[in-house]
Amino acid sequence: MKYGFLGPVGTFTQAALLAWRPAASAEHVACPSVNVALAQVRSGELDAAMVPIENSVEGGVSATLDALAAGEPLRVIGEVLVPITFVLAAPEGVEFSEIRAVGTHPHGWAQVRGWMAANLPDAVYVPTLSTAAAATDLLAAHTDTAPAYDAAVCAPVAAAGLTVLADDIGDNKTAVTRFVLVARPGWLPTPTGADKTTIVVYQHTDRSGGLLELLEHFAARDINMTRLESRPTGAAMGSYCFSIDFEGHVRDERVGEALMGLHRVAAQVVFLGSYPRADGQAAATTEAASNARFRQAQDWLRGLRDEPAEGATSGLRRSGRS
Repeated sequence: MKYGFLGPVGTFTQAALLAWRPAASAEHVACPSVNVALAQVRSGELDAAMVPIENSVEGGVSATLDALAAGEPLRVIGEVLVPITFVLAAPEGVEFSEIRAVGTHPHGWAQVRGWMAANLPDAVYVPTLSTAAAATDLLAAHTDTAPAYDAAVCAPVAAAGLTVLADDIGDNKTAVTRFVLVARPGWLPTPTGADKTTIVVYQHTDRSGGLLELLEHFAARDINMTRLESRPTGAAMGSYCFSIDFEGHVRDERVGEALMGLHRVAAQVVFLGSYPRADGQAAATTEAASNARFRQAQDWLRGLRDEPAEGATSGLRRSGRS
């Protein structure tokens, strides 16, 4: 088994993969980007890949959301939550006062902007492929290939070999990033009672009340959404789809009916998977939204439909009137 992750070694994504117990004995492969990781899953080069999908400070990770929605189908089969802690690191001999530019991933920079404004207000931000890549490039730098920055914002583990100039520089001390393990379709995780489902919904047209029509399918069945984001489809200006996470499993009766309702009114519904929640939190639903009540309602309707059709009884009714 080969599991990919957003590399290089030392990223928070690798930490998420190391925390995924089924992948403990698998080969771990560092990938340069989310797109590459998911492309290798689609091609069969990787059995699965761990990628970031949401941050408690910055929201959804656009690269992952867009890569999952487009291309051949993929399935999210699990999630991992990783607390995020950043350090400011630089090569040996570089003083804090000498820093003129700082490299890190855009999501990393978003979580240290306040600290940077207070402590390095004149430093220029340089985007990198990952927080660990920012540190790795500093370590590997030579005079003629030095990166365009003096220090990196990265995880403590990625700072090995560098000098840590400042610890715990995140603006939000409770920041958490959510990672998902993605594989090819073929199997569905068993419902646990504490599950989450991810979908992407496309509208026929952009119109007044269109989003409300979609959301009503969740509200009517007591389904709580945990994330709702609009993403451009790329088809035209103003053309958006909706990336949605919600509580429940596709095998739950209420979830199944909601998905059927969405499929009926939407242009397309892309199912990206049902999987156990990392926090183990069960969905809080009313008795009316239980699987048993949905099945009772289905049985009741089935009984009504089992009555003979009108054509089969019209002769009896005519003979009764005569």
